[in-house]
Amino acid sequence: MVSLDNTQSTQSIKRRLIVLTGPTAAGKGTVEGVLREKHPNIWLSVSATTRKPRYDEFNGIHYWFIDEEEFARRQKNGEFLETALVHGMAHYGTLLKPVLDHLAQNVPTLLEIDLQGARRVKQEASRLGLEVVYVFIAPPSFEELKRRLIGRGTETPEQQAKRLQTAKVEIAASSEFDFVIVNDDANRAADELWNIIAKEYDLD
Repeated sequence: MVSLDNTQSTQSIKRRLIVLTGPTAAGKGTVEGVLREKHPNIWLSVSATTRKPRYDEFNGIHYWFIDEEEFARRQKNGEFLETALVHGMAHYGTLLKPVLDHLAQNVPTLLEIDLQGARRVKQEASRLGLEVVYVFIAPPSFEELKRRLIGRGTETPEQQAKRLQTAKVEIAASSEFDFVIVNDDANRAADELWNIIAKEYDLD
């Protein structure tokens, strides 16, 4: 596990954190994959979680897997940028120090998070004096989002209905974001996202 000594001052941060949000089945992961394949210098924040790893997940790559006691200790010590209890079952959180370290090194830094998380980041960023660019990945239409969700076949009908209801709330909040990218084509959407990042980091 990384050492989390939050002594990094935001005064040394030259660039802004890119926060990426979007509803389920909008294709955030696909856009990120294309983006990072084209621009491997981008750093994607790895969240900590108290849930158990799945068979194909690895510590430090997909998540930092920690127990509830350690999570609570780190939360008390102010080591998270934001935290959430998801589905009432497991805690998730964004580790603050790695984010600050990469920003201080002028590394393009990306955080993928849900709407509630983005709102919490906005509150904490203001307190920390950290500048953030908020980007929303939207589906071409709600019907297309529904088609994608049902087509991937990873949820029960009840879970699909719950996710679709949440997606309506998230899409309605897209006006809270600095940029909205419609993911009608992953390559085009990734290029649009890169243009935002490149402008923030003075990259070609």
